[in-house]
This record gives sequence, structure tokens and C-alpha cells, in this order.
Amino acid sequence: MSHKHGPLELKFAKSDLDIKAAQRLRYRVFVEELGSDGEQVDHDNRLEIDEFDQDYMHLMLLDPKRSDDVLEQCVAVYRLLPGESRDDIGKFYSENEYDLSKILNSNKRILELGRSCIDSDYRGGTTLFQMWTGLANYVLSEGFSILFGTASFHGLELEDKAHALSYLQKNHLAPEELRASVLPENRINMDILPHSEIDKKIALASLPPLIKSYLRLGGVIGEGAYRDAEFNTIDVMLIVDIDNVSDRQKALFSKSA
Repeated sequence: MSHKHGPLELKFAKSDLDIKAAQRLRYRVFVEELGSDGEQVDHDNRLEIDEFDQDYMHLMLLDPKRSDDVLEQCVAVYRLLPGESRDDIGKFYSENEYDLSKILNSNKRILELGRSCIDSDYRGGTTLFQMWTGLANYVLSEGFSILFGTASFHGLELEDKAHALSYLQKNHLAPEELRASVLPENRINMDILPHSEIDKKIALASLPPLIKSYLRLGGVIGEGAYRDAEFNTIDVMLIVDIDNVSDRQKALFSKSA
């Protein structure tokens, strides 16, 4: 799949060089900008690597004019794995943080989404929309029913996230039959504030844009948040049942894609 949007090109990674370009972007965002680190981070070559990269699909947005170095041309990325590919590698990335047994046993075609990021110079509605339209085109054409994956709040402090986490817990908890549960180690209970003390305006203002995008599609969250000290984030599990996405949203994405 390859679509050009003006000077930008949307495609799936086809080579090791493409994957390295995605890893270079992740290094710029996760390591240099957000302060993440880990045993597999290659600081010498400025690559943010993990053991799942070679088995996953990488949806990439490229700007060839950004640099003559092809490793610097990736400006947005999303990493994907269809459920039928999970058995080949043993587990999904997000199973490091969540019990996904209910999703795995749903008898629906599932797709994990994760490791998404956008270069700081390209953030805004247009770039995110191009990524979402490319993703939607793939999801709808391939017939996936359930999308899921972790999304992150930057930083480990709970004080500035209390309203948002409590709001998500009270208003967007997944139905029991799809409810992923955070693993006990590094678990954070999300019902931090009583319902009467949750300020919706503060909660919505502090939600990361990616989480807002999922919620607009009818997304729901798993039970509990995960404290990832290595990546300096607090993660939540987001789940989208395609049957709950409005026809208007599907038509918008399909037309755009």
C-alpha cells in the first residue's frame, strides 16, 4: 500500500531500511524528546529498537524533502500486528502490560496498534488525519473487528493525570466481554478521584490527542493503568469495536483514504 499526500508519502515498511527509519523517528520522539530509555535502545545509531520490530507491520508517513538521509524522512509511524500473526511470535507487545485473554477469546478478527508517534515538526490535524485514514483503509479493507493497543500519558506523576484517569475509568470502561486487565506488577488503579470530584474540563484538556481520537471513534479502555518507568509513561489500554464506529466515521475515513 502506498498513497501520496502532497509532499508526504504513506506506506507500509518494505525493507530493513524502512524499519530503521521508523526506529530513528521513535528515537527522536521517545528518547530525545520524552526521555525514554531501555536495554535495546541504540544510542550510537539513534535507533529505538525492541524485539517485536521485525515481526510487526509499520505504517509510515514519509517526507522525502525533510532530509537527504532516508533514515530521517519518516515523520509518523504506527506499528500493527494482526491477531493471526500472534501465534508465530508468541504474544502481542501489549501482553507485557495487560491480560488480553478476553480479547483473544472474542472470536473476532483483531489488530494490535502501538508504538505510534509523530515528529514534533509535523504534529497537527493533517498529519494525524493522514495516518488515521491510512489505518482505516487497511482496517476496513481487511475486515478487522477489534482494534486495541496501549496509549501513553507522558511522565510518571499522578497528580496531573488524576482527573483524566478517573474520568476514563468512570465513563469509558470497556464492556466485561472485552475488558483487558492490567497485570499486577506496576498496576495503577484509575479510580483516583471520587466521581463527584472529577472535573470533566480538566480531564479532557489533559488527555493526549491519540486517546481523544480513540474515544471519538467509540473507543473504551481496559481496567487499570500501567506504570512504565523505563519509558517514563503511564499507559492505558484502548479498545475499539468496529461495530460501534458510526457509519459517518467509516464513510469519512474511507473517502479520505
